[in-house]
Amino acid sequence: MILNYIWVGFFIIAFIIALIKLIFFGDVRVFSDLVNSTFDTARSAFEVSIYLTGVISLWLGLLKIAERGGIVNILARVVGPVFTKLFPQIPKDHPVIGTILLNFSTNILGIDNAGTPLGMKAMQEMQAFNPEPEKASNPQIMFIVINCASLTVIPINIIAYRVQAGAVNPTDVFIPILIAKVASIFAGLIAVSFYQKINILKPVLGLLSLIVIPFVVLPMVLDMISSMMGIESLNPLERMSQQQIRDLMNVVTNFMLFSVIMFFIIIGLRKKINIFEAFIDGAKEGFNVAVQIIPYLVAILVAVGVFRISGAMSYVQTGLKYFFDFLHINTDFIPAIPVALMKPLSGSGARGLLMDLMLQYKGGADSFPARVACVLQGSSDTVFYIMAVYYGAVSIKNTRYTLSCALIAALAGFIVAILVSYLFFYSSAPLK
Repeated sequence: MILNYIWVGFFIIAFIIALIKLIFFGDVRVFSDLVNSTFDTARSAFEVSIYLTGVISLWLGLLKIAERGGIVNILARVVGPVFTKLFPQIPKDHPVIGTILLNFSTNILGIDNAGTPLGMKAMQEMQAFNPEPEKASNPQIMFIVINCASLTVIPINIIAYRVQAGAVNPTDVFIPILIAKVASIFAGLIAVSFYQKINILKPVLGLLSLIVIPFVVLPMVLDMISSMMGIESLNPLERMSQQQIRDLMNVVTNFMLFSVIMFFIIIGLRKKINIFEAFIDGAKEGFNVAVQIIPYLVAILVAVGVFRISGAMSYVQTGLKYFFDFLHINTDFIPAIPVALMKPLSGSGARGLLMDLMLQYKGGADSFPARVACVLQGSSDTVFYIMAVYYGAVSIKNTRYTLSCALIAALAGFIVAILVSYLFFYSSAPLK
């Protein structure tokens, strides 16, 4: 229900601001800009859906191979003791536990293309034992809030943006992002657990281990590949050129991605299943899922588009600056706030604002606002997009307290992101 109010609110606020601009400031283009925005974002939403159709079909086809090969059931048994605490309403050893773990693992490793289809599949499997099909169940809410908090351990994309913008040390935002991300995840877990009356000590430790394991393993992978590229192994990222960093990140990401595919296929061969038939069956399911989410994506992206084009986002930024000035709080982080405001609404919009910010200040990517923006960008995920895609996959209309918990997680991540940015960067970064 709250998503309904927010969606309507975006349009009402955009209309009121546009009307003020027309009547009091003579902006005769404002309404044409709003209308053009609805068409442009609707087209973009459909294009995203078309792209997702292929990706979802591919990964649900591969997941069907994993299911028939027994991988999902094995994962369910291994992590079941932890996940039954975090998702107490999921039946013991249910295959969805394995699917959830695969989703978390791919997101932790930064393999977003695989994570989204796996997440949609997990939502479908949880929907099978949802007593009220149009209403979000407790496990579905917990699952989505954790995804909204962002699980990626190595922020490859943000490092790549900093490389592109000429940062002296592109990886210096890694630790601050990790701290902010952990704060976001824990805040989301605590918020959902409060509603669901879950004792989260054990599952939190289990989930933290999922984050720590890649944190330990990935540097070893980077070290091994950098050695193969002829680069000194100690802290290799600091010894690479911009092109070498891009090449390394590309190799690591795609190696992990294709290794997952080969693992599924090899297990399928070992189990002597018909791999091609399993893939086709899963791909058919993926196509149907992709078609279902188109209306949800169009709805959320159009609303976000008119809100942004109307200028509401810039007014919020200005209001925040006045507010913190009134409280006599340092406002050097304010230029980065649009990234924080945009991130829950649009990942591509937040990226655009981040790249633009890196060009505005002396020091570019190494300026304080740009570094704050990078940490904010990595501290959480696109809340509204994830909710639209995942709930759209199972046609859930009543999301209950999902949005409030997801926004609590995002807010916690943003607050910690700003604080750790001051701690790590404020004294050394050029401000203007």
